[in-house]
Amino acid sequence: MSQLEHANITVPDIDAAVRFIQLMAPDHIVRQDAMSDMGYRWVHIGNDHSYIALQAVHPGKEASEPHETYKNYGVNHLCFKVDDARGTEKRLLDAGYRQNGPLIEDSHRLRLYFYDDMGLEWEMVEYLSNNPQEMHKYE
Repeated sequence: MSQLEHANITVPDIDAAVRFIQLMAPDHIVRQDAMSDMGYRWVHIGNDHSYIALQAVHPGKEASEPHETYKNYGVNHLCFKVDDARGTEKRLLDAGYRQNGPLIEDSHRLRLYFYDDMGLEWEMVEYLSNNPQEMHKYE
């Protein structure tokens, strides 16, 4: 069996990314917060199964706007499996994050999308079934 072990993304504000991820996925802790030999900060935040590697913009480089999702090449969003989509939605709304559309209720899953402080989109999914044929049925 294979699974995604981690994703590595460059962000303009690591602390803002950590705040968002910990609201979305409260089981994620900062595993490491360090400076590279090349002078940029990096953080690994995750649980016992996977993590996100957050990397600051390299010194001497300028942070630019993120790509226009679904139109330019690059990552459109990352998706986290959550235990309580409605509770996650409430935490993120209460913290002032912008939701991209309403919660989507399919027969075997709930999905929602939010933007973090930097404009990156994140998806959250709560599966309502443990049956893979139902979990991955796209209606």
